[in-house]
Amino acid sequence: MSTHTYKKFEDIDSGTLPDKMTVYQECLQAFNASPIQAKRCRLLLSRLLRLLYAGETFPKTEATNLFFSTSKLFHHNDGSLRQLVYLAIKELCSLSDDILMATASIMKDIQGGDILYKPNAVRTLARVLDGSTIHAAERAMKNCVVDKNPNVSSAALVSSYHLLPVAKDVVRRWTNETQEAITSNKVFPQTQYAMHEHYGVNKLLTATYTYQYHALGLLYHLRDHDKMALMKMIQQFNTQQPLKSSLATVQLIRYVGKLIEEDSHLTQTLWPFFPGWLKNKSDMVELEASRTILSLPKFLPEQQMQAINTLQTLLSVPRTVTRFAAVRILNKIAMKSPEKIMVCNLELESLINDSNRSVSTYAITTLLKTGNSENVDRLVKTISGFMDDISDEFKIIVIDAIRTLSLKFPDKHKSMLNFLNDVLRDEGGFNFKNSIIEAIFDIIKFIPKSRELALEMLCEFIEDCEYTELAVRVLHLLGDEGPKTSNPTLYIRHIYNRVVLENSIVRSSAVIALSKFALIGDQSITKSIKILLKRCLQDVDDEVRDRAALSLKLLSTKDIEQAKSFIAPTFKYSLPILEQQLALYVSNADKETFVHPFDIKAIPTMTEEEAKAAEFKEKTTIYEEPVAQAADNSSEEEKVSESARHTLLQQQYAQEFAAIPEIAAYGQLLHSSSVVELTEKETEFVVTAVKHIFESHVVIQYDVKNTLSEIQLEDVSVVAQPENEEYTEEFLMPIDVLKINSSGSIYVSFNRPEGTVPTSIANTLSYTTKDVDPATGEAAEDEEGFPDEYQIEDLPVVPGDFIVPAFTGNFTHAWDELEHENVAVFNLGDAATTDLQDVVTKLIKTMSMMPAESTDLVTSSSSHTLKLFGKSIGGDKVAAIVRLASSSKGVMMKSQVRSSDDELSQMVANYIE
Repeated sequence: MSTHTYKKFEDIDSGTLPDKMTVYQECLQAFNASPIQAKRCRLLLSRLLRLLYAGETFPKTEATNLFFSTSKLFHHNDGSLRQLVYLAIKELCSLSDDILMATASIMKDIQGGDILYKPNAVRTLARVLDGSTIHAAERAMKNCVVDKNPNVSSAALVSSYHLLPVAKDVVRRWTNETQEAITSNKVFPQTQYAMHEHYGVNKLLTATYTYQYHALGLLYHLRDHDKMALMKMIQQFNTQQPLKSSLATVQLIRYVGKLIEEDSHLTQTLWPFFPGWLKNKSDMVELEASRTILSLPKFLPEQQMQAINTLQTLLSVPRTVTRFAAVRILNKIAMKSPEKIMVCNLELESLINDSNRSVSTYAITTLLKTGNSENVDRLVKTISGFMDDISDEFKIIVIDAIRTLSLKFPDKHKSMLNFLNDVLRDEGGFNFKNSIIEAIFDIIKFIPKSRELALEMLCEFIEDCEYTELAVRVLHLLGDEGPKTSNPTLYIRHIYNRVVLENSIVRSSAVIALSKFALIGDQSITKSIKILLKRCLQDVDDEVRDRAALSLKLLSTKDIEQAKSFIAPTFKYSLPILEQQLALYVSNADKETFVHPFDIKAIPTMTEEEAKAAEFKEKTTIYEEPVAQAADNSSEEEKVSESARHTLLQQQYAQEFAAIPEIAAYGQLLHSSSVVELTEKETEFVVTAVKHIFESHVVIQYDVKNTLSEIQLEDVSVVAQPENEEYTEEFLMPIDVLKINSSGSIYVSFNRPEGTVPTSIANTLSYTTKDVDPATGEAAEDEEGFPDEYQIEDLPVVPGDFIVPAFTGNFTHAWDELEHENVAVFNLGDAATTDLQDVVTKLIKTMSMMPAESTDLVTSSSSHTLKLFGKSIGGDKVAAIVRLASSSKGVMMKSQVRSSDDELSQMVANYIE
C-alpha cells in the first residue's frame, strides 16, 4: 500500500470506530472471494482488529463465522497478510467455537512456513490449544523453544508461559529445552539484511539475547515451588554460565531479592553474587543491584555502602536516564537514612543545574534531606528559581522535602513558611495545593512558635481558595488553633468572610469554627460570636441554619463543658463501624415500630489522633513504590495508616459474616487476627487461618487452596480440638466441593470463656478425594471417592488476638497513665541464629499492637527497645516496652507491660510464642 493511499484510509477512519456490522459483512465477502485480494483483506483485517482492540465484541455465531472466514486466507502466501491473519485469529479465539479446526494450518506454518510469520504462528497456536489438545503440538513447541532463530525461540517461550495455567504438567516437561535455550547462542539470520542501504551489514545487531530473558522467566515459574532448585539456577547463571542479556540479569537480581525477602537468612549466602553485579558493564544491572541491596534491611552497612558508591559513580554518567534512576534511588534512601548518602553530596550538588529538570528536582530534594542548617537557605533559594518549570508531581516531592527539613531545623521555620506561602499562591492542582497545606499543618503541630505566622498565611489562602475540601480543612484548623493564639479576634473576621462569600459546605464549617472561639471564656468575644451566629440563622441552606441554631443553644447554657463536648469533642465515633451497624439495624429491625432503639454506646470511639489515622490517605506521588514505602515506613503517616487499614479489613470481615446467619447472630465483630499459615506454600493443600473474636465466641476461618491438578476434594472440613476445655465447639461449616486450583473457606465456631484466655487448637484437614477427568475438568458423579486426612499445624490463640492495634502520638504520656505493670524475662535462644529484626517483626504480629516512635526498625545488632501500644476488645489500654539484648548466652528479652487491667498486663507480659 502506498503512503498516499495509507494516509487516505487513516483519514477516513480517524476519530471514530468503523461500523461493526459493515466491517463484519465486508470481511465475510472479501475473505470468501476468489481470488483473494491481499491488499483489501489487509485493510479489512486492520479495521476488524481496531474494533476488537477498542473492546467491541461479536456474538458467538458471528465471531465463529469471522474466524472460519479469516482462516481461509491461509490460501494466500502474502507475508504481510499472514501476519494480520494471526493477529485476528488470536483475538477471535476467545469468542468463537471450534477453533481447533485452524490447528492444521498453523502447524504447517510452524513446521515449514516463512520465518517472517513463524513467530506469529507459534503465539497463535498457544491461544488455540487447551489442556486436552496440547499433547499433539508438544513436539513442535519443543523444537521452537530450541530454534536457532531468536524470534521464534522467544515466541515459543512466551507462549509456553501462557500455557502454564492450562497445561502446567506438560510445559514442565520442557525444562531441558528451556535450559538449552538460555545457554545457546542464537543470532539473527544475516542473509535477510546483507544489503541494507544505509547502515551496511556490520552496523546491524547480530543478537540481542532477549530470548534469555524469556527463558529465565519460564524457568523460574517451573521451579518457583522449589527453593533449592532456584538457588541452583541462580548459581548456574551467575557463575557457571553467565547471562549475556542485561534484561535477564536484572530479572535474576529480582529473583534473588524475592528469595531474600521470603527468607532473610539467605542474605549473606547470596551476597557474593552482588559485587559482580555492582560492577557490571550495563547500567541497568548496576542500578537494579543497588536498588535491591538498599531496599532490603538485611544487608550489612558496609555492603550497602558498596551500592551507594556504585550509585555515586552513576550520577556522573552522560546518559540522562541513568542519572535520573540513580538519583531517584538515593532520594528514596534519604527518606529513611539520610546519613548514608552524605558521601554523594558533591555529585548531587553538581546535578542542581542539570539540563533535565526531573534530575535537578530529585537532586535538590535529596540534598534537602541530607543538608545542614548552613546551606538550607541557599538550597531553598535555588529551588524557588525553577519551581515554575517542573510538573505538579515533582513539586509535591519538593514540598515533602521542605516539610521534612522544617521539622529537622525548627529555627528555619520562617524561611520555610515564606517559601510555602509563595508556592501556595502559584497555579496548581489539588494534590499540589494539598501537599502544601499538609506541610503547613505539620509545621504548626510540631513547631508551636510558628503557629501565628502560619495561621495568617492560611487566612490569606482561603480568601481565594478554589478547592472546597482545602477550605474546610483550613477552617477546621483555624477553629482549633485560633483560640490558642494571643489575638484570637484576628481570625474571626477571616472565618466570617467565608460565611458571607462561600458555598454551603464551607459556610457550615465556618459556623462551627466560629463557635469554638466562644469557648475561650472571654465574654466580649462570646457576645460577638453569638451576634454572628444569629445572622447565620437566616441562611438559605438548612445545614448552616441547623449548625448555627445548635451552637447558639449550647452557648446559651451555663454548662460550658457540655457545650465543649458537642462543639469541640475530644473523641469521634468509628465511622465505618457506625455505618455498618446502622445498616444492620435498618435491615434487621422491625421497620414498622423499631421497638429496640439503636445503641450508640456499642460503637467504638476514637481519639482525635486515631480519627486522623482512620481518615489518612497515603499520598499518590511519583515515588510511591515498594522501595519508597519501605524507606518511609518510619514516618508517622505510615504508622497511623496501619490503623486505617485494620479498620477497613475489620469492616470487610463484618460484611462477609453479616451474610452468614449463624455468625451474624453473634453480634459485633470485635477483632480479627492477621493471617496465620498452617502449611507450607509448596504443599498440595495450602491452609491459612484467621481468628475472629466476638463477645462470647471465637470463629476460626480456615482458607484452603487445592493445588492438585487432577484431584477434586469434597466434604472438606477441619477437625479442631482446643487444648483448653473451656473452649467448646458450637458448629462447623465445611466446603462442599473444592475443585482443582480453587480456594474455599471453612468456619469453625467455639464458645469462649470470659476474659483473655489463651489456648492452642490442634487441626486435622478431613476430605474425600475424587479423580478429575482431564477432558472435562469434572469428577465423575458415580465415583464414591476416597476419604482421607491431612495433618496441619496447630493454631495458637494468644493474648494478642484480644488486642487491637491503636495509635498514640505521645507514648510516654500514655505509658504514665497506666497503673498496672507486669515484667517478665525470657531467653530467646542462640544469638548467632536469631536476628533482632525478625524478633521485633514477630513480636509486633504476635502481640497485635502498634509500634510507636519508629521502634519497629532495628538500628543496632546488639540491643534494641521496642515500644507497642494497643487496646483490648474490652476497651482497656495496654502498652509494652520490650528490651532485647544479644549476648554470648543468647538473645535476652525483658517484657514490661502496663495496662488499665492487671490481668491483661500479666497475661501479655508472660506470654511468648
